[in-house]
Amino acid sequence: MTNDISFEEALEKLEDIVNKLEAGDVPLEQAIEYYAEGSKLSKLCHDKLTKADKQLKEIMNENGEKESFIIQEEE
Repeated sequence: MTNDISFEEALEKLEDIVNKLEAGDVPLEQAIEYYAEGSKLSKLCHDKLTKADKQLKEIMNENGEKESFIIQEEE
């Protein structure tokens, strides 16, 4: 597994692993391998979401400089 896969691909693989493990008919050794791969995929998804969140919180101003983007909540 590489970090080159998209968030959607990683999430799909993670869901597949969860479904296999929930089925309960996986040998122990295979379940451990699935769990390890699922942990890596989960971290990859988390990292990609964190990066996207950070990107969304910054915008470029008119001078091409990054600045924080804050949404003002209505009262």
